[in-house]
Amino acid sequence: MSQDKEFIIITGMSGAGKSETIKSLEDLGFFCVDNLPPALISKFAEMYLHSKGNIDQVALVVDIRGRDFFDSIFEELTVLEELGVDYKILFLEADTQVLINRFKNTRRRHPLAPEGRISEAISLERTKLEEIRGKADKIIDTSDLSSKDLKKELENIFIKESKESKLTISVLSFGFKYGVPLDADLMFDVRFLPNPHYVDSLRPLTGETKDVQEYVLKWPITQKFKEKLFDLIEFLLPNYIKEGKSHLTIAFGCTGGKHRSVTFAEKLYEELKGRYNILIEHRDSKK
Repeated sequence: MSQDKEFIIITGMSGAGKSETIKSLEDLGFFCVDNLPPALISKFAEMYLHSKGNIDQVALVVDIRGRDFFDSIFEELTVLEELGVDYKILFLEADTQVLINRFKNTRRRHPLAPEGRISEAISLERTKLEEIRGKADKIIDTSDLSSKDLKKELENIFIKESKESKLTISVLSFGFKYGVPLDADLMFDVRFLPNPHYVDSLRPLTGETKDVQEYVLKWPITQKFKEKLFDLIEFLLPNYIKEGKSHLTIAFGCTGGKHRSVTFAEKLYEELKGRYNILIEHRDSKK
């Protein structure tokens, strides 16, 4: 199998985040199948290998919901090896109390306890999954992870190193009064947010300072906008990488380019640094 191809088998504890994982991998460009009967793994792999399409990344969720899971999963893995499929197993787990709370909060039934105690079902499931857990290439404990944290963890695992992806991100702040940057790929107008310019103590400062950032970010409208915007950017970046884009300029503009735009550029830089080749520039903050 080509080194560029990825065949991921996702398994693990019920309630540990497999549904969130499959959503995140879909965002990363994987072709995903949830709750695949274990006996069909090798059949799916044969179709995948002989496909003339351009699907290079596949993720299959195979778990305790498959009735023949323990009778066929290891036989199927042997067949994958005979086919030359370089598969990887991702195992998700969480603490027992965390799993119990999740089932109670969602009012879902554990697949091994449609009418029984959840704690007993979790204990039984751990025992049944012990062997496949031992074969896992990567184990993620989601006990203390939010959906956003889990997504970042998956990106760290499955997005190629930034040098390999060759995507460089430039984050730019600017003031509309000085003109818009013509080379921006994504441009966001933050002039609708509360303006520190009208606070005497903040007017001489820039969005690089803690005081200005705290003022800009304390408002509910700013917090909601930041959450939605950063989620959008997190969705877009792996898809730009997949399409082979080498450089992306993300620009934030406010009236003078000193407070609000600088704050958002700084926060996005903090969010993405360490995962991407990233540069930051405040074009008009000193004007």
